[in-house]
Amino acid sequence: MLTKQLHTDKAEKYNVAAPRYTSYPTVPYWDNEIFSAEQWKNSVKRSFNESNTEDGISIYIHLPFCESLCTYCGCNTRITKNHKVEEPYIHAVLKEWKQYLKIFGAKPVIREIHLGGGTPTFFSAENLQLLINGVLKDAEIHQDAEFSFEAHPGNTTELHLTTLYDLGFRRLSLGIQDFDPKVQFIINRIQSFEQVEQATNTARAIGYTSVNFDLIYGLPLQTEGGLAETIRLVGQLMPDRIAFYSYAHVPWLKPGQRHYTENDLPDAAAKQKLYETGRSLLKSYGYYEIGMDHFALPADSLYQASVTGKLHRNFMGYTHQYTKLMIGLGVSSISDSWYAFAQNVKKVEDYIELVNQDKLPVFKGHILTKEDLVIRRHILDIMCKGETTWNYHNEPFESIFAGIGRLQTLAHDGLIELNSWSLKVTPEGKRYLRNICMALDARLWKNQPTSQLFSMAG
Repeated sequence: MLTKQLHTDKAEKYNVAAPRYTSYPTVPYWDNEIFSAEQWKNSVKRSFNESNTEDGISIYIHLPFCESLCTYCGCNTRITKNHKVEEPYIHAVLKEWKQYLKIFGAKPVIREIHLGGGTPTFFSAENLQLLINGVLKDAEIHQDAEFSFEAHPGNTTELHLTTLYDLGFRRLSLGIQDFDPKVQFIINRIQSFEQVEQATNTARAIGYTSVNFDLIYGLPLQTEGGLAETIRLVGQLMPDRIAFYSYAHVPWLKPGQRHYTENDLPDAAAKQKLYETGRSLLKSYGYYEIGMDHFALPADSLYQASVTGKLHRNFMGYTHQYTKLMIGLGVSSISDSWYAFAQNVKKVEDYIELVNQDKLPVFKGHILTKEDLVIRRHILDIMCKGETTWNYHNEPFESIFAGIGRLQTLAHDGLIELNSWSLKVTPEGKRYLRNICMALDARLWKNQPTSQLFSMAG
């Protein structure tokens, strides 16, 4: 009983607003005032010259359109049933890509492509083919390339799957979230188990080598029994990997989340129980916990990368391979040259207008300082390897010393093993990776927010 109370106390203590650390610095702490498109282009050119030949580059393409609004969603979307928007948007993305080709000055070697959204399968198979062929025609494909896309089980056809497979795609991610009809109704994300089963089986029959399911815990009206039933159904299909995300309640950013209230959401203790239930059941099916929010079967490349120390994390999430340069194409996409970040404008109309004027559609960004690069390495190591090391002589930054001091509380609570040169996340601490990284987030501590910027960590 005492152990259970201690777990509850920690869940409440660490249920604070925290970044998800797909980057460091996090977007709210970018120095937008000193950022310029010219600096961004220079950083892209530098990164491309350093890494293209050997490592290749990654490409994320944001396809924002959806036919209906999923009220839980925190992505940048455009709701419409008008499919005439597809071709103008694709032509705009390809124009943006041509601008980057000019910056590169040489043929890029593509190692990763990921189609995100929105709903990529909102687009017809024919238009997706037009998009991918347009990107690939002036590029080479890396020998270890991996192409992936997100899909809605309710509108993903066999033609979508075969067309993208023929273009080199081998990984499919299906957004499910929960199979409970009550939860599906309140979040307006409705698909049957049969639709998910058909999409999964069809993809595997075609030859896809990795199928991912997205699940979320902490959703409105979600119960422990309902989540257990969802995972039981998932266990019948055994996807190769699972993203088991904590629901991010940010109604001040996403008004669609006002479809329900905080009273419909589990409190910190109940959400902790949902996580523990899901985690335990997934492990019982043979899944291994990878970094934060992810689980994979031993044969999947994500698990193998975690074992070999090659796991990487960027704006697309966890990946089994590292590229220094990631180009984000499309509205609201974020790019990463390792030395700088840049984000595209968020309105479709603004985006199309800028690229039609032959302008890069970036509207904000950040040039990383030497201190940023050091802290970024520590946060990546914590998120991907569960440990990091430092050297006071090679990292003479006051913020590093302050961060190490803040780690003492986490060590006292059993979330990390800490000594004078390293930290290692404990099994219990895996639940609190965001909190651990926060301790080293110098920019957050120098300028603590006066209003809530992030979702809760619990």
